[in-house]
Formats: sequence, C-alpha cells, structure tokens
Amino acid sequence: MLIPPAIEPGPGQESVWDYPRPPKLEWTTVSLRVVAMGATIAQTRRGCRVLETSHPPVYYFPPEDVSSRLLIPAPGISVCEFKGEARYWTICVDGKYLVKAAWSFPEPTSRYKAIADYIAFYASRVDSCWVGEERAQAQQGDFYGGWVTSGIVGPFKGGPDTSRW
Repeated sequence: MLIPPAIEPGPGQESVWDYPRPPKLEWTTVSLRVVAMGATIAQTRRGCRVLETSHPPVYYFPPEDVSSRLLIPAPGISVCEFKGEARYWTICVDGKYLVKAAWSFPEPTSRYKAIADYIAFYASRVDSCWVGEERAQAQQGDFYGGWVTSGIVGPFKGGPDTSRW
C-alpha cells in the first residue's frame, strides 16, 4: 500500500513523519486537560507526549493529576510492541460510564519506565481534550489514541486504509 506524501509543516508545526520509531517520550509543561461528562477529570502541566512516526502525539498524565476516584479498572488488556501491556480504565461520573476511555502501562518496558502508571485518554470517548487553549481532535480510527492539534501535520495513521503503513 502506498503511503501518501508527508505534508510540509508550516511555521510552528511538526510533521508526524519526523517522529521516531520506536517512539520517544517528551516531557511538556503545556497545560493539558480532559473533560468527561462535564467534569474536569485530568489537568496537568507535567505531562508527557509519546511521539511515534505517523501518529499524532499521545499525552500521558501523572496519576496524581487525574481524579482517580472517577476511574474504574476495565476488563481486558492490549500489548504495545514498544511499551508493553496496557490496562484500560472506565470513567464514572454520577453513575454514568465511559467504558475504556483511558489506558495506562503499569509495568512498561524499561525504555518507557518513566510513564509507568501515567494515564492517557481517548479524545473520542470524552467530552474534550485540551492542549493549552486548543481543543484537540481525536486521531481517526480510535486505536492509537493520538490528539490532533493545529501544531502537527500528517497524514496520520489510524484512518481507513492506513493499517498497513
């Protein structure tokens, strides 16, 4: 399958085709926020971006900056070839549930130990995700969980016909 050509980044933008594989961790002090069912459930200036070729960044929140009382362990796991075994979280607010809306790596591989127990959220499964003052869009396909902002260009893996990239 042919991969469409990378979009040339404009001023202040990054191309996801310049991100490495295996992915790298990049700490950020930009304000990150997640709102679910009207409640701010995570907010930090101590987040981590995971940057991987062809993917929008995935933002991870330190557990102490997440309203853990609103998270319930969800059944099932998945395995990332780089980070290891992921566990899922369901968000519960006032008796309403967002099933498997977040995930974490309790025991990631050694290269990614710094994000052990950090929590990432699917932008498509919550009300909104924010990077600074910009509302992020969900990466297509909902498998990878990246947040799309005006600061990055693609094309992005995850949408139809991209599984073999």
